[in-house]
Amino acid sequence: MSAEHKNGVGAQDEEEDDYMNMSFDDPTPVKETSIQRTQRLKRESRARGIIKSKEQIAEEGAAAREKALSTSMLDDAKAKKSKGLAMMAKMGFTGGGLGKKTEDGAAPGRTEPIKVSVKDDRGGIGLDNEKKRKVREAAEERDMKAVKMDPDEYRERVRKEREDARLEKQFFAAQRTAERMDDEKTEVYGPGASLPDSKDEKEKSRLISSRPLKSIPIVYRGLVRHREEVERDRRMRYDLEQSLSRLPTYEDDQEDADDKRALGKGHTVYATAEDLDEEDKELDQFNELEIGERLKSVLEYLREKHQYCFWCKMAYPDAEMEGCPGLTEENHD
Repeated sequence: MSAEHKNGVGAQDEEEDDYMNMSFDDPTPVKETSIQRTQRLKRESRARGIIKSKEQIAEEGAAAREKALSTSMLDDAKAKKSKGLAMMAKMGFTGGGLGKKTEDGAAPGRTEPIKVSVKDDRGGIGLDNEKKRKVREAAEERDMKAVKMDPDEYRERVRKEREDARLEKQFFAAQRTAERMDDEKTEVYGPGASLPDSKDEKEKSRLISSRPLKSIPIVYRGLVRHREEVERDRRMRYDLEQSLSRLPTYEDDQEDADDKRALGKGHTVYATAEDLDEEDKELDQFNELEIGERLKSVLEYLREKHQYCFWCKMAYPDAEMEGCPGLTEENHD
């Protein structure tokens, strides 16, 4: 093979292996089918139909604001077409702060944008400082007024409150006991009358007591007064509801006593104490006493009047009350 033939073959191989100058045709884009297009449109429609919450809108707005503030206007593609930027470039502006450069080559103008502060309310510019000042003054005033409480004093106060609550319960129980024992000794039925057999007959024959409150012993007069007031208010509400639920002028001639009772047309007269609305200074003075003194008065009344010990829960045959440890609860421990 001649040298010329060899040189021709080598040149042809070099031309075939020149990858740097090779050009590749763009691939033919895949045509979107009708099904794919329908699915794409549905996805876009669903995305547009989603209603964003206020939190999502606020987050997107904050993200867009931070992105805009962190990106320089000079790096924006639209800035290259800006006529104002082109004029500044002709005047020697290459970026950085505005103004005449100093000896160190830095311009006095600011390079960072003004920080954006979003204001949601309608308050003035100095309102936040005024609020902070008022809060600070209120805190200082509160610290001045606050008195440091001694831990021992606090414990003593809590202990006394709990002890008073316990004595209140014992006082009410002793009052009910004294009232019950006085009622048992009082004649409920008329003189010479035979005792009824059934419970209903007892309730019917029981006399309604409307004696004055001042004739009741002071040790449990407050209990009776409170019960009378509650019962009076209840009866007034009941009578008002009954009067509003029916026509008071309508009367049916064919109704008998049972029908009237079933329809609530029977009038029940409740006799309250005569002096329920009068002022009772003796009761007010008794209620002003300490709870321990009031409890002691009720216990002494039970022992003197009924020879009964509230702590032993029993009545003794005589006033000596032999076997009872004493008057107070500590004596029975």
